[in-house]
Amino acid sequence: MTLLTQLSAPRRSMLAVSVAFSLASLAPLAQAQSLVELYESARAFDATYQSAKLQYDANLARADQAQAGILPSAGLSAGASRINIDSATATADRSTSFNTQNATLSASQPLYRPGNWATYEQGFRQVDQARAQLEAASQDLIVRTSQAYFDVLASQDTLAFVRAQKEAVNEQLAFAKRNFEVGTSTITDTREAQARFDLVRAQEIAAENDLRVRKIALDQLVGITESQPRPLAVPVNLPDVVPADVNTWVSQSEGLNPAIRQARSNAEIADLEIRKAEAGHKPTLDATASYNVTKNPSNTVVQSGISSRANTGNVGVLLNVPLFAGFSTQNRIRETLALRDKALSDLEGSRRSVSQNVRTAYFGVQSGQGQVRALEAAELSSQSALDANRLGYQVGVRINIDVLNAQSQLFQTKRDLAQARYNVLLGGLRLRQASGTLTPGDLQQVNGLLTR
Repeated sequence: MTLLTQLSAPRRSMLAVSVAFSLASLAPLAQAQSLVELYESARAFDATYQSAKLQYDANLARADQAQAGILPSAGLSAGASRINIDSATATADRSTSFNTQNATLSASQPLYRPGNWATYEQGFRQVDQARAQLEAASQDLIVRTSQAYFDVLASQDTLAFVRAQKEAVNEQLAFAKRNFEVGTSTITDTREAQARFDLVRAQEIAAENDLRVRKIALDQLVGITESQPRPLAVPVNLPDVVPADVNTWVSQSEGLNPAIRQARSNAEIADLEIRKAEAGHKPTLDATASYNVTKNPSNTVVQSGISSRANTGNVGVLLNVPLFAGFSTQNRIRETLALRDKALSDLEGSRRSVSQNVRTAYFGVQSGQGQVRALEAAELSSQSALDANRLGYQVGVRINIDVLNAQSQLFQTKRDLAQARYNVLLGGLRLRQASGTLTPGDLQQVNGLLTR
């Protein structure tokens, strides 16, 4: 006799459930990818992140343009023309024509231009802003990849649990049919088991479609066809939140969160914009230099008494004093003052929003860890309840629907426990994202929890 035939029906059912779930979890591991591997693929493939990276390069180039306002400028111009002169006197008519060629080299250096210096300083803030925007896009990619990764795992778990439940219900259906044939149970037990089996089959179809959709979303994100995430290793040891103080996380976010850094850069740029507007009342001073060469190669010019070549050099300073611009400068200053106050208000709003997000994420992880512990206890209790109901059904103190309900409760608890574990891991990443401390290195800790 084989091992399965030696066991009682309930034990055979639970062993089959365990084997089915284990095979469903371990079968695809040969070609499975870790979270870090799929994240690296997403960095090279995801269109949203690539767009943010190119925008970062463009922002750097735009910031560098601000330096041009304080550096010297130079230009070279050249031209050639032909001149015809017709003259008439009382004694004779005379016609003269000649060629003229000229070239001018000019240069200028700003000496006092406060508006240009304010623009130059804005360039540094724009670089900081661009860097914060890229970091926000990088952190968003980490969370999106992790979300898609664990969505697939959760769908796989759901499908495995539904199939295991179907196997258990099918075993219970067969058991009820045998009992009805020998007269120890009523047709109601068989019909209840059949109804539950049909319901689980419908759930299996929905779970298969959900897994298919989740896999498509992950493949589209990472650029790998038929990607297969590695599941969590058993037993699962979820990491604790470190530091275990929400105020510490909020303090970290003040200086590291990309949204706050962008808002702070905007406020600093708005301050410098006021200086630029106020510069409209101030004079400007430039150093200028030029060198001009004019050449008349025609001999007719010499015969007319005009020099055939002239070299002219010029060095000096140019002072420009604004007197009146139709109240444009005053109104520009008023505009920049209002925009500066708006930027400060946006900065304060960003701080409040980030603080709320950090606290929400922190307590969400804490609550999730508590749910995991509670569901682990509920899983053991549900298993004990199922065993007790099976035994009670065999001795006649429980009915078939009690066993079916106990089975449904057990597999629902297993599914909720798996989802709660994924939510805790995702919550930890979102907490770091909210505080601004999330880096690709944080995925290594999650990666260590996966199967090898």
